[in-house]
Amino acid sequence: MKIAVFGASGRIGSRIVQEALNRGHDVTAVVRHPEDYTLIHDHLKVAKGDLFKAQDVETGAFDQDAVVCAYSNTKGAPASTIAELPIPLIKGLKQAHTKRLLIVGGAGSLEVAHGLQLVDTPNFPVEYKTTALAHRDALKLYQNEKELDWTYVSPAAEIAPGQRTGKFRVGGGQLLTDVQGKSFISMEDFAIAIVDEIENPMHIRAQMTVAY
Repeated sequence: MKIAVFGASGRIGSRIVQEALNRGHDVTAVVRHPEDYTLIHDHLKVAKGDLFKAQDVETGAFDQDAVVCAYSNTKGAPASTIAELPIPLIKGLKQAHTKRLLIVGGAGSLEVAHGLQLVDTPNFPVEYKTTALAHRDALKLYQNEKELDWTYVSPAAEIAPGQRTGKFRVGGGQLLTDVQGKSFISMEDFAIAIVDEIENPMHIRAQMTVAY
C-alpha cells in the first residue's frame, strides 16, 4: 500500500514510518523540513508539506491509499493548533480524493465511566489539560466528517518509547487499563496498531485505543 505520514519526523510519526516500511509498504514522509530528515529506504519518499495548508495536504495525500496525521504541538506550538488542524487536513484529503485517514489523537477523550472522560477526572494532570482539551475539540470535528474514512487513534493514558512486543489490546472509546489500573502503551506497539488498522480497517469513522 501507499501510505503518507504527516509529522513523520516526530517520535510517534517516525515509528509509524518505520513500521510501515518494515511491512513492505511504500511510504511518503511529509515534513516541514525535508533537509533535516535523515532516514533512507528504497520504499521511502520524503516530501515537504505544511499540515495547516490544505494545498500541501492535497499534494502529500495525492495517489495515496491512506494518510496518517501524527501531528503534535511540539517546538513551542500552542495547543490550539491541534483543534485548528482538522479543517485544512480534511479539505486537503478531499481535494486529493483520498478517503482513508488515521489521526494520532489524545487519550483525554476516552471514557473512564459512562459519560465521564479522562480529561474531566479530578486527578488529570494540569500540565496536560490544555492539550487534552484541544485533542477533544479536534475529535468532535472529525466525528462530524461523513465523507472520509477516518479513524481517531487514542493512545493509552501514558505513551513513551519502549519495546516492540506486538502484544497489546485494542478497544474503542473507553480507557483500557491493566489489573493494577495502569494504562500504558509503547510508541513502538502504538505504531503497530496504526499500521494494523491501515491494513485491516476495523474502526471506520470511529475512535479506537491501544494499551497493554
